[in-house]
Amino acid sequence: MAEYTPLHNDIEQPPSLSPPPAPPPMNVAGKSKTARVASLDVFRGLCVFLMMVVDYGGPVFPVIGHAPWHGLHLADFVMPFFLFIAGLSLAIAYKKVGDRMDATKKAIMRAVKLFVLGVFLQGGYLHGAKSLTYGVDMMRLRSMGILQRISIAYLVAALCEIWLPCQKWRKFGIVKTYFWQWCVALLLSSVYIGLLYGLYVPDWEINTSNTGLALPAANGTHVYKVNCGRRGNLSPACNSAGMIDRYILGIDHLYMKPAYQNLKVCNKSKDGLVPEDSPSWCHAPFDPEGVLGSLTAALTCIIGLQFGHILVQTQDHKERLHRWSMLSIFTFILGLYLSFMGIPVNKSLFTVSYVLVTSACAGFIFCMFYLLVDVWKYRWLTVVLEWIGVHALSIFVLLTSNIAIVLLQGFYWRTPENNLIHWVISFFVSQ
Repeated sequence: MAEYTPLHNDIEQPPSLSPPPAPPPMNVAGKSKTARVASLDVFRGLCVFLMMVVDYGGPVFPVIGHAPWHGLHLADFVMPFFLFIAGLSLAIAYKKVGDRMDATKKAIMRAVKLFVLGVFLQGGYLHGAKSLTYGVDMMRLRSMGILQRISIAYLVAALCEIWLPCQKWRKFGIVKTYFWQWCVALLLSSVYIGLLYGLYVPDWEINTSNTGLALPAANGTHVYKVNCGRRGNLSPACNSAGMIDRYILGIDHLYMKPAYQNLKVCNKSKDGLVPEDSPSWCHAPFDPEGVLGSLTAALTCIIGLQFGHILVQTQDHKERLHRWSMLSIFTFILGLYLSFMGIPVNKSLFTVSYVLVTSACAGFIFCMFYLLVDVWKYRWLTVVLEWIGVHALSIFVLLTSNIAIVLLQGFYWRTPENNLIHWVISFFVSQ
């Protein structure tokens, strides 16, 4: 998203295979204006549009909502697409770094602001469409979320771009040129896989009285035990990512409605309730934007950063598209290979195979937009997405905070329940 990263989309446009265009317009000072890469804004707009579709359409059409556990649905592409375009934009923003310390301070401050904004928007203060109340118990404040994950990944990629040395750009030399950044990507992947498969997950407990769940007491207590005692398990109940979050963040500060509640074994009803006879872990919170997955989220941002390097360093449309396509194909094949080797594609765990496959898809779509908008100049076809992309953060805040929902709920007929939002939810979601 444009506002998640520095808003520098302006770079020198490369020569085209078609007849040379007229000289760029001159500004008041007599300097040429650099052309804006419109496909970046269009891609951001697509990310926000997809977010709106899956957020409001997911409850109605589960097939486009998040996959309950392993697998890919439409909603599972949104987060990696945001991270990909954030990394791509970084290469433009830090094309020339003067004072590294100053650039580092600004990157840290930007990441902190995004993190704090994310806590406010998704920490629990602003409730959903079915509730008009405000406020949250600080003992149950959600620590992580979408903006928090983007801020962490952005900071890692920004520090790589600011501090890691690079060699002179050579033809087909993106790996050699940015060798140390690829080493960081490999290190993040290795640490993630080592922790995911290597940590021992002991048995653990969940106190349902602290989660707001109206479950009966078991043996006179609301404490339910989850039997694990294993290593390298990727099930919803016994994966090490959840264990790390329970230790570091605290079980009461995790997401209370994880996607795995939609698994058949949990028997979730149309009203969003999990029956009391479902497995105990079905009632447990789990954060899809947790600590361990932030490592591979940074990997996604670094992959996008390499696409940005190609955009900045090469000066020909055909060469850019060729390199992007080759990098996307390689990433896609590697992701599929890892999935066949036993590392499943899983958004909730943000596995390495998931990162590679979704990043490759982001690369293919960006190539399509670049060809359509910046090469063929069919900008009018994507004008709506471009406008959304330019105002991405404002739209994100408006949607995530439910401000638009609250405004519509404010107009009702006789009783507060007779409002447009309540009617829509009753007609579509509760059917």
